[in-house]
Amino acid sequence: MATMNISLPDPMRDYVQKRIDSGQYASVSDYVRDLIRRDQSAIVNEARWLKELDASIEAGLQEMQAGGGHDLDEVCDALIADIRQSANSDPRP
Repeated sequence: MATMNISLPDPMRDYVQKRIDSGQYASVSDYVRDLIRRDQSAIVNEARWLKELDASIEAGLQEMQAGGGHDLDEVCDALIADIRQSANSDPRP
């Protein structure tokens, strides 16, 4: 196993030591390994989310090209009209 040395400001060093003293981690190395695993997991999750988002956008574009979906300007205009109508018919003084 390789060794790495890092420098931390005193407040960060104290924070890590408190985490170890609380029993949540066995050592500084254990704490750093956990941070790295969490970072790796976050990157994988972000990549998965972006892939799903791209697929969703592509599906939406295909639906629009096939004549489905709704025009955003028309939807917004209808919503604004509904809001205005609700505001005008509000019985409150």
